[in-house]
Amino acid sequence: MTETKDTSDKTLQGGGRKPLSLQRTVESGHVRQNFSHGRSKSVVVEKRKTRKLAGPAEAGGTSPVPASETTPPPRRPARAESAPAADRSQGRGLSNEERDARTRALAAARERDDRERVEAEHRAEEERKAAAARAAAAAAAPPPPPAAPVEPEAKAPAAAPAPAPAPAPAPAPAARAEPARAPDRRGGAPSSSSGTSQGYAGRGPAGSGGGRPPRPASDRGGERDRDHSAPRQRASYNPALQPREGGRPRELDLPLHSRAKPAEVSQPEVTKPRVNRVAPPPQKNDDDENRGAKGGNRNSKPGVRTPAVKPDEKRERVKLTINNAFDEKQRERSLASLRRKREREKLKAMGISQAREKIVREVVIPEVITIQELANRMTERAVDVIKYLMKEGAMHKINDVIDVDTAEIIVQEFGHTPRRVSEADVETGFIGEKDDEGAMESRAPVVTIMGHVDHGKTSLLDAIRQANVVSGEAGGITQHIGAYQVTTPSGEKVTFIDTPGHEAFTAMRARGAKVTDIVVLVVAADDGVMPQTVEAINHAKAAGVPIIVAINKIDKPQADPTRVKTELLQHEIVVESLSGDTLDVEVSALKRMNLDKLLESIHLQAEILDLKANPDRSAEGIVVEAKLERGRGPVGTVLVQRGSLKVGDIVVAGTAWGRVRALINDRGANTVAAGPSVPVEILGFDSAPEAGDQFAVVENEGRAREITDYRVRKRRDALGSAGSARTLEQMMQQLKEAGRKDFTLLVKGDVQGSVEAIAGSLRKLGTDEVAAQIVHSGVGGITESDVALASASKAVIVGFNVRANAQAKALAERDGIEIRYYNIIYDLIDDVKAAMSGLLEPTIREIYLGKAQILEVFNITKTGKVAGCRIAEGKVERGAKVRLIRDDVVIHEGTLSTLRRFKDEVKEVPAGQECGMAFANYQDMRAGDQIECFTIEKVQRTL
Repeated sequence: MTETKDTSDKTLQGGGRKPLSLQRTVESGHVRQNFSHGRSKSVVVEKRKTRKLAGPAEAGGTSPVPASETTPPPRRPARAESAPAADRSQGRGLSNEERDARTRALAAARERDDRERVEAEHRAEEERKAAAARAAAAAAAPPPPPAAPVEPEAKAPAAAPAPAPAPAPAPAPAARAEPARAPDRRGGAPSSSSGTSQGYAGRGPAGSGGGRPPRPASDRGGERDRDHSAPRQRASYNPALQPREGGRPRELDLPLHSRAKPAEVSQPEVTKPRVNRVAPPPQKNDDDENRGAKGGNRNSKPGVRTPAVKPDEKRERVKLTINNAFDEKQRERSLASLRRKREREKLKAMGISQAREKIVREVVIPEVITIQELANRMTERAVDVIKYLMKEGAMHKINDVIDVDTAEIIVQEFGHTPRRVSEADVETGFIGEKDDEGAMESRAPVVTIMGHVDHGKTSLLDAIRQANVVSGEAGGITQHIGAYQVTTPSGEKVTFIDTPGHEAFTAMRARGAKVTDIVVLVVAADDGVMPQTVEAINHAKAAGVPIIVAINKIDKPQADPTRVKTELLQHEIVVESLSGDTLDVEVSALKRMNLDKLLESIHLQAEILDLKANPDRSAEGIVVEAKLERGRGPVGTVLVQRGSLKVGDIVVAGTAWGRVRALINDRGANTVAAGPSVPVEILGFDSAPEAGDQFAVVENEGRAREITDYRVRKRRDALGSAGSARTLEQMMQQLKEAGRKDFTLLVKGDVQGSVEAIAGSLRKLGTDEVAAQIVHSGVGGITESDVALASASKAVIVGFNVRANAQAKALAERDGIEIRYYNIIYDLIDDVKAAMSGLLEPTIREIYLGKAQILEVFNITKTGKVAGCRIAEGKVERGAKVRLIRDDVVIHEGTLSTLRRFKDEVKEVPAGQECGMAFANYQDMRAGDQIECFTIEKVQRTL
């Protein structure tokens, strides 16, 4: 392979030897791509040179073209200067190989020109024959309208014969000739084949007539790649030489500037073997630019337009890619798209509409959804949804939120199937289904002991358990709900729940009644039915559980069981001894009398209830009590109702969840599992659960977090909506409470039930003038954060069975925060009540002293007017309040400033005596007026 460029102007001027260098195998050039609708684009391409030898069959495969009968016109003067140019190039130190290559290139160019002239002559001959045929047809037919003349390109004027060109030397058979590429007829960039370029240039406008249909863009784009694979096929086809339908030559379809001019047709020569190898476009380097500035490009020919290449295109030579070939400026719709558009227009014009098949979908509708989201789920246009709402009289925007009922109607109207979902669906399956009867087993009964305070409930349970729980309770009263499991002498197990009897623990008693199977109502024989006894009866009836009446303290001399039974009749409790259906037992917890009869009654009632549960399933139950202990963290006392609770299970209770780290039974021993009707303490919660919450075991931590997050969010939303929603009644209540004084408290307790009871009792103490405001209540010891909150809200800290740590104590002393400790609930309530009573305004009381009659009014210097009076009744005291009454109308109320008797100042004057009186800052006194004397007394109020 040899270079066709002149490199003799470089460093070695006039030298016989060339420097050693590597020839480049990849060159770049410009290729003009033709697209549909007459569009074209010049792109930069890279071309890799490959070595190819021309075989003998290829060299001699071209047959000579017969000479034309007409006299050939003289050759174009542009070709005549190629030889002098070659001579000039030889004087610049070209090697023999370069000279041979340039000679072969010039010979190939002349061969191409000769072939083009022969083709032009052939086309001219065909045009003359066609013109003669049209003239004969026109003579027989009426004259057609005048058309545009095409004669200047068709006829060949006579010209002086030119001398025959010198025959070019035949190329060596072993060497491959690389003819220089000539510009295409359209004046654009050099194309890869003259026949191909003529074929595209000679194609007329769309719909101009027959001929070969246009090839797709993919075929045109890949034409360069087929140059090396099928050179013979491309050389053998020339669209300009092929006749079209109707006898019209393709030459007439070419633009005027691209048609062969008859004056340029010369005498044909003997054709030589043509190598169908496309030569790369000439590369321009610095030397080429210098030479072009001096004498122009030697390869250029006069009269032929060269493509105008922009400076940017010369510098930015990149690979040919899809994005480079089809940029945004020239990217248009494809032929297939246009064809589909025309088909749609035809169908629309014919009145044929293509009905789209309706796809019915199942649309999931959450509680809150926007119009855009609903349209996306239905795969419908949001505009259609808005139009439907407008028809229904509702004006909405695309981002408006609609309720679930409206969304369901819209989905049904558009022909889809709605499926409503809710955030509460996360709790679906939290509580398991009912168990099969075949898997049920007998379980121990759950018995709740209820009654009035100090009627012996805990003592009776201690007697049954053979323990001493009463001694551990402060003040001798139960302030916590407790759960115990007892094994009776007969070997059967019974679970007891001990509830407080104090009036503050109403919620505890209600929870005990809900989780129980049997209620044992304890009534003292010497005290009878009391208010908490009636409350316990009502709880039991509300829970729908049977009642066993235990009449306690029958060992006392004042005991009267008959009176107790009679009083129970007032509350619709008829015992068996009075021909009723309620079991009753007379017991004594102190003397341990008739305890076996009580247990026998419990077993009898349990057999009637036929209590069963499935132990072979995940555990479910109720949180009886919850607390926060130092070193153990949140602890929840639970009662398993069905299933078995094991260590390692993941438990959810209200807004708290956790993995069970340990299970502790009622006697303080660790256990591995707890079956139905077994009370245990759970360690492992992330926070203290609420007493009364239902707990259950879930499959994994993700499910537990999902449920608790939903419950926390629901509680927060409920608090927010309750604070924002205000009714007229609430506004009136707020105006009424505007002048109310608040006694701010912060309550901390040992267990959740006690804190709940204290908070409820303190809220009941409030009146219209003063109320207890609890800023925070919780379980656990008093910490620094509690003290900081109390300091910010100016609250008093109340600790029930808890203490403050050292840091909290130091912070409270520094900020002056009062901390009060209690272990008996009624002491706490009494102290808070007394403190709240101090905030009440005292009662103003008026005490009547006496009445006096004005006899005469005297005007005394430096003193003013003095009334001479006689005391009619009672007495008059100096400094007391007085009223001046004239004609039974109070005209002045003030203070008595002077009281004299015989010119002496006295403290008081009794009835029947005369005295002189003077009022403070008042002088309008007349004879006959009456004076009332009284004092004001303030009485402190209590709650």
